[in-house]
Amino acid sequence: MGLHRKDLLGLEELDIGEINLILDTADAMKEILGRDLKKVPTLRGKSVLCLFYEPSTRTRTSFEMAGKYLSADTSSIATSTSSIVKGESLVDTGRTIEAMGIDMVIIRHNSAGAPHKLARELSSSVINAGDGQHEHPTQGLLDMFTIREEKGRIKGLEISIIGDILYSRVARSNIWGLRKMGANIRIFGPPSLIPPYIDELGVYVCDSMEEAIEGADVINILRIQKERQVRGYFPSLREYANLYGMNGDRLRTAKEDVLVLHPGPMNRGIEITSEVVESSNALIEEQVTNGVAVRMALMYLLLRGGKISESVKSFN
Repeated sequence: MGLHRKDLLGLEELDIGEINLILDTADAMKEILGRDLKKVPTLRGKSVLCLFYEPSTRTRTSFEMAGKYLSADTSSIATSTSSIVKGESLVDTGRTIEAMGIDMVIIRHNSAGAPHKLARELSSSVINAGDGQHEHPTQGLLDMFTIREEKGRIKGLEISIIGDILYSRVARSNIWGLRKMGANIRIFGPPSLIPPYIDELGVYVCDSMEEAIEGADVINILRIQKERQVRGYFPSLREYANLYGMNGDRLRTAKEDVLVLHPGPMNRGIEITSEVVESSNALIEEQVTNGVAVRMALMYLLLRGGKISESVKSFN
């Protein structure tokens, strides 16, 4: 089975078979990252461009390295120094890029739905690297890959997502993806940052940090955006740390083999302490490695339309 689609715009639209194909292909890609020579000719001659309308280091670099490891020609546009600041529309920018022979556009945009609009207008493949408060599908996929790699499964696991659920595109992608794969999802955070409709997505809203931690197989800690405190969503960063932060004392009340994830970048001492980050339960650096493998898998599947059985042979 191949990934029979041109674009990767969100996990809401993927089915279980497609998610498993991506994760299985990422397994093969991660093997490449463990080699002394981390380069294969799989996408030689293909051109990939990162078009980021929001600042990013981690995600953009991850995509760029993924392309380079597959021998694609990768480049980036800094929107602050491009024609975009002169008022050029998203569609016109996309058409200009495509006219230069770009095969894939990886876009991060502050408006929900922007990648979908671009994908409708271009014959090139489009990957959503985060659109407003909507989705961050590659983060959701790398989180699922990390969980499956460590636990051997996703189905039936108890997974807690803690923090700013209301504005988090990471939370939405995780909820849609993990629920499809059979996980049970709990959420917890400041009441002002819990969407009123969230129970419609099939998740359970916890009343306390203790309830969120107890019996959880995975705890995914979301980054708190400090501007939320300025806007009055919670009284202070110190209070947030006291009520919603993951610290050593709380970690010791969790299951011994609980996994702690964080999408990064971290605010140490606010949503997560250094003690937790440095613990054996935390897989934050492994998430970064897995992010490259997942993005390699997506580039391969979208640009080559390959099947996993074919891909494993071609990487040798």
